[in-house]
Amino acid sequence: MNKLLIATSIAFVLSQNIFAKEAPVENEQTRFESLSKLTKVIGTVEKYYVDDIKLQQIVDKALKGLMQELDAHSSYLDKKASKEMSIATSGEFGGLGITVGMRDGALTVISPIDDTPAFKAGVKSGDIILKINETSTIGITLDEAVNMMRGEPKSDIKLTIVRKGDNKPLEIAMKRDIIKVQSVFAKKIEGENLLYLRISSFDTKVTNDLEKAIKENKDVKGIVLDLRNNPGGLLNQAIGVVDLFVKNGVIVSQKGRDASDEEKFEASKFGTKTDLPLVVLVNEGSASASEIVSGALQDHKRAILVGEKTFGKGSVQAVLPIDNEKTENIKLTIAKYYLPSGRTIQAEGVTPDIIASAGKVVQSEENGLKIKEADLKKHLEGELNKVDDKLKAEEKAVKDETKKIISKDDLQNDNQLNTSLAVLKSLIIMNK
Repeated sequence: MNKLLIATSIAFVLSQNIFAKEAPVENEQTRFESLSKLTKVIGTVEKYYVDDIKLQQIVDKALKGLMQELDAHSSYLDKKASKEMSIATSGEFGGLGITVGMRDGALTVISPIDDTPAFKAGVKSGDIILKINETSTIGITLDEAVNMMRGEPKSDIKLTIVRKGDNKPLEIAMKRDIIKVQSVFAKKIEGENLLYLRISSFDTKVTNDLEKAIKENKDVKGIVLDLRNNPGGLLNQAIGVVDLFVKNGVIVSQKGRDASDEEKFEASKFGTKTDLPLVVLVNEGSASASEIVSGALQDHKRAILVGEKTFGKGSVQAVLPIDNEKTENIKLTIAKYYLPSGRTIQAEGVTPDIIASAGKVVQSEENGLKIKEADLKKHLEGELNKVDDKLKAEEKAVKDETKKIISKDDLQNDNQLNTSLAVLKSLIIMNK
């Protein structure tokens, strides 16, 4: 009996070992079958599709479809798209000056870039682009849409958009232009010893330009950092900007599929250039790097955030070559950003400490408009114009970047900026 028990035990152990070894084999078999399925489909399309289509075209389409199905920010970059991406990141390119993303499968405007054709034509954050010229955006990739909007300077283009609050689509015609991005603007507030700093996007020079502006205005008592309609940009620049204001601690971390992939970026006391009271302006057009900056400053209790909830783009994309010459690439989501508190930006955004609506400064009820029968027409005309209040306010604040002073009239036309200054003055008093 003992011998039988021993023999049975040994048999059981051996069985376990066999199955343990077989599992990977089974997995490899599954992988082989999946790859075989893909090969068969490609071969079938090549052989039977109604139009004559080359194998390389089929593979390219398969890759585009694969990346599109993963998420809104992953994509396949063929030779043409890879070249165009290099041009776009150089800081000068022909197009509209518009940053877009996919939201719930719809091509959505994140923000227009200051003083560009899109900005001047009235394109706004949150607009959904239905058509580019006569081509529907349904089913196309983000990169395809971007490529369609780029083109020769002075060439015509028309966008058909849906805007929240409007009953029917709008057609906006404009001409492409060379997009030169100046990312940092510094201004003084009329009658106030306060500094207004605007970052329109995070390119390679932002941290240096911002540091220079801070050093040139050492006499100010407080700073407003405007990140409204800032679509993001380079991670290292976002980290650099936060480091100008924060002495220590985590700025942002990124986490991938495995826990071992986590990477933390921390502030350095040597990078800090100012401890002045700080207010940060954000809106729904603030995305990615601008959300990292605003969220990190909020978590460190280094700044008060004013404005509207941000876009919610907190994923990390890496450009990975798929050929030896690096002429073809995939842009793949590899991680998500997490703020110092551990909260994620992705699909959540950053909520300001103080909510302030865009548009003109609201007057008190005593001075407000009381509608009578005779004023109805005038009132209705005013209601129709409300949709443009946000754009007008933003245009007023940034249309003349050579102007070094923000006037009191500018403030009356920009409720968010006006609110941020009131908050900043309170912080200055509290810090005395």
